[in-house]
Amino acid sequence: MFGLGMQELVIILIIVLVLFGATRLPQIGEGIGKAIRNFKKAMSEPNEIDVTPKKPISEDKEKKEEEKGK
Repeated sequence: MFGLGMQELVIILIIVLVLFGATRLPQIGEGIGKAIRNFKKAMSEPNEIDVTPKKPISEDKEKKEEEKGK
């Protein structure tokens, strides 16, 4: 796993524990878990459909006819 041995992982865990404290670690883990879950969900969903209302076709035809007539 990225060339990290057991000793390196323990040292990193101790540093994180000292920086954030034991009470914050579950909150940090929960936040990371939610972020990963949302990322996976976003990647598996299809792209959003554009629901912007479009101009009616009849208005477009009328404008083109007016431009041709000028």
